[in-house]
Amino acid sequence: MKLLKATQGAVREAATVIRRGGLVAFPTETVYGLGADALNPQAVAKVFETKNRPHFDPLIVHIARPESVGRLSSGADERALQLMDAFWPGPLTLVLPKEEVVPDLVTAGLPTVALRMPDHPVALDLIREADTPIAAPSANPFGCLSPTTAEHVRAQLGDKVDLILDGGACRVGLESTILDLSGEQAVLLRAGGVAVEDLERVIGPVETQTSDPTRPRAPGQLPRHYSPQTRLVLLEDATPPVQPNEKAGLLLFKARGHQEGFAAVEILSPGGDLEEAAARFFSCLHRLDQAGLDVIYAEPVPETGLGRAIMDRLRRAASRSAKAGRATGRS
Repeated sequence: MKLLKATQGAVREAATVIRRGGLVAFPTETVYGLGADALNPQAVAKVFETKNRPHFDPLIVHIARPESVGRLSSGADERALQLMDAFWPGPLTLVLPKEEVVPDLVTAGLPTVALRMPDHPVALDLIREADTPIAAPSANPFGCLSPTTAEHVRAQLGDKVDLILDGGACRVGLESTILDLSGEQAVLLRAGGVAVEDLERVIGPVETQTSDPTRPRAPGQLPRHYSPQTRLVLLEDATPPVQPNEKAGLLLFKARGHQEGFAAVEILSPGGDLEEAAARFFSCLHRLDQAGLDVIYAEPVPETGLGRAIMDRLRRAASRSAKAGRATGRS
């Protein structure tokens, strides 16, 4: 495994690895992706094997220019064009009817393909240099915390990856929003880096549909996902007292008091800004997960804008819910 700063030469080397059927971890504005040539089934199979990812869970295909949609999909309608114009490059994945050139392994046998144009110069340069669309889920073992730095990738996947491009910390820090446009009604499959409210300002009402865990239509739809190794409890009201002999961590949305007794505390945004909270979310959880804790208590965030995506990740990560037993004075 090579870990290289994302210079122009390193990107060229990474593109060669992709063209030869290898795996490259690379930065996007959302999280680091584990990339392979999306049109090479053997290369894509390595992604599933490396992540220990179930084959019924489809992958997102990353492209470098909107014109590539026509090669991979047969169904980019007016809604798709409007959203591409408004949010690409950016953290929005569109699910569209697929063309035959896309291997069934990429789409888990579904008649649709998930497409995204990332908003990161390293990702775009890599796709252009490789001259092929790149299938890339998050660069971590399946179900674990998503990586937002190259060091997260190295720690979780190590020598299982041919090359890691270090492009610094991810700016958005949460996975992309996934929107299904394969039918008449636009359907939100995963909350993410583009708020639903912003999508609806462009194309009108978006339906939220409960997923079938045995047949996900997009990544991140399984009930338990994005999980630290440490048990995580999502609080419903207030922070519980730390139990005797319990080494507990606390994940707060914003700065406040009443942190006594916790072995480690991470604050997503001292001022309560949801964009900052999203950008710091996985990094904060990684640090808590590495602190040797017995349990992590996580404070909920407001479910507006990016807060909806943060809460989606917390609910999937939580091993159980807990009602708190004492007041905190949290505003």
